Amino acid sequence: MNQQFLLPNRPLTVAILGSSGAVGKELLALLEERSFPIERLILLASHRSAGEVQNFCGKKLIVQETTQESFKNVDLVLASAGGSISRKWKDTIKREGAVMIDNSSAYRMDENVPLVVPEVNPADLSKHKGLISNPNCTTILLALVLSPLNRHIPIKRIVVSTYQSASGAGALAMEELEKLSQEVLDGKTPKSKVLPYSLAFNLFLHNSPLQSNNYCEEEMKMVNETRKILGAPELPLTATCVRVPVLRAHSEAVNIEFEKPFPVKEAYEILEFAPGVELLEDFEKNRFPMPQDVTGRDPISVGRIREDISNPNALELWLCGDQIRKGAALNAVQIAELLLPRKS
Repeated sequence: MNQQFLLPNRPLTVAILGSSGAVGKELLALLEERSFPIERLILLASHRSAGEVQNFCGKKLIVQETTQESFKNVDLVLASAGGSISRKWKDTIKREGAVMIDNSSAYRMDENVPLVVPEVNPADLSKHKGLISNPNCTTILLALVLSPLNRHIPIKRIVVSTYQSASGAGALAMEELEKLSQEVLDGKTPKSKVLPYSLAFNLFLHNSPLQSNNYCEEEMKMVNETRKILGAPELPLTATCVRVPVLRAHSEAVNIEFEKPFPVKEAYEILEFAPGVELLEDFEKNRFPMPQDVTGRDPISVGRIREDISNPNALELWLCGDQIRKGAALNAVQIAELLLPRKS
C-alpha cells in the first residue's frame, strides 16, 4: 500500500471516541490483546461518562469529555459513538490530521469513503482520505462467507434472515434484557425503556426506522453495504432482521443462489480455509453454531451447509458471530493494523 495511506511508523497516539460503550470497551481490550503499537491512549465520551476509570496494559485511564482539543496530535481515532457524534467531530479529526475509523453508519455509503472488511476487500483502503467506515455488524458476518464462495462461482441472489442479539443495541440494551428476564421469572410484567418492546422471552422485527419500500433501515444497510463491499452494485439481496432474546452474538440464516450448481463438498473446502471463518457442525447430533459458541471469540462459525431442495443452484447455511467483536470492534482494529507500516 502507498505510504501516504499508512499510519506513522512509530508508536501511535490513539483516541477511542465512545469509549464507555460496549464496542468502545471491546476496542480497549482488543488494542491490548493484539499489542497494537500505542504510545498514548485517549478515552473520549460524552460529559455523562467523563471521569470513568478504565484499565489498559496495567494502567488506569480516565475517560475525558470530548472537546475540540481532544484530537490534537492524535494519529488514529476509533469512533464508536453513533452517527451524529461521528458527523459532529469528523471535520475536526480530519483537520488535525488523524485517520478516523468510524463504526457508525454515517459515511458507509459515501462513494469517497471505503467500507472495509479486511478479509474481503483490503485493497479498498488505498482509496481512503483520512476516513474509513466499518460496516454494519450483520453485513460483516455475511460478507466473510459470501466473498470466498462468490470468487469460486458468482452469486446470483441472496436471501438472509438475521437473529440479532441485544448487544447490537448497546450495553444498556444488554443490561435491560438481563433485568427484564428476571422480572418475567419473578412474575412481573416487563416494561422496556431502552428498546421499544421487551426482549425478555420475546422477539420482534428489528426496530430501526421503516423505509419507503417497507424494509427497515437495518435491512437496507445489509443490502447496500454488501453490494459495496463485494463490488456488485446490482447484486439482488433481500433481508429480514429480527431482534431476539440473546445477550450477545448475532445469527443468520442464508440462502445463496449461484449462477450454476455449487457442490456442497466444494463449499466446505472453500470455507474451511476462508479467513475469519470456522466450520462447526455435527449432523448426527443435530449440532450447529450457536451464539454461545462465538461469544468473546474472533471467528464466525458456519454450519448446516446444504443444497436448497427448491433450487438446484442454491445453498443454505447458518452462521453465528460475535457482534461486538468481529461485528464491530475487531474489524475496526484489523483495519487499523492494515494501515501500519510493514516491517522490512
